Amino acid sequence: MIMAASLICSETQSRVSSVLSRDVKQYGKKYMFDSNEETCWNSDQGESQWVSLQFPGSVRVSEVKVQFQGGFSAKTCRLEGCLKEEDFTLLSHFYPEDNNSLQSFPIQEAPAVDKVKIMFENSADFFGRIIVYSLDLLGEKAS
Repeated sequence: MIMAASLICSETQSRVSSVLSRDVKQYGKKYMFDSNEETCWNSDQGESQWVSLQFPGSVRVSEVKVQFQGGFSAKTCRLEGCLKEEDFTLLSHFYPEDNNSLQSFPIQEAPAVDKVKIMFENSADFFGRIIVYSLDLLGEKAS
């Protein structure tokens, strides 16, 4: 059994659907990955916010770890993935609780992918905003 490790590295490219008031200095995507409990990515309002990650090579995701701000979480999350030039396909749904704790969701038998996208659906916030303090994907490199 190979121990799952974080798949996010300096070469991982991330994109997000939006940033609150376009204020990337205060609420940018990098704050999901800086291991600082005081900083966060804060999306703008609107349905179906998302984060996408492109890895330097193919990976198999075995776990998603995410920490929302309570009141600004997603009730339903959709993990999608694909190889470089293909279309995203559904890998898994997971259903976070609306609280401030770091939550962990095992992903069963995910195929090798180069890119993943996490769709945040049904935000707890009336305006659809999502606030993520921490996001990590665990797994292994697919050789």
